[in-house]
Amino acid sequence: MSAPTPSGDVPVRRIDRILSFSALGLLVLSVVCFFAIMIGTATHAEFNQGIWPVIGIIVYIAPIVAFVMIMAVVIMSFVRRSRANRATGRAR
Repeated sequence: MSAPTPSGDVPVRRIDRILSFSALGLLVLSVVCFFAIMIGTATHAEFNQGIWPVIGIIVYIAPIVAFVMIMAVVIMSFVRRSRANRATGRAR
């Protein structure tokens, strides 16, 4: 268990918010595309033409990209918190 920083929580940066909301948006888009494929299957749509190939790719790629974005946010927050703790340790 690490010691808390004296100033409380480390502030959230703009890049953290952008990555977090982009990852959430990609996951929502992936779920919407998944349901579109389910509806298309029920209506016997042709999946090899039109926008269907793009929708199929989004279902496979978007969750992976969202996971990488969330991992980047987690790693950046750990590094920032580590640097903040190290800086407060030197000040004592």
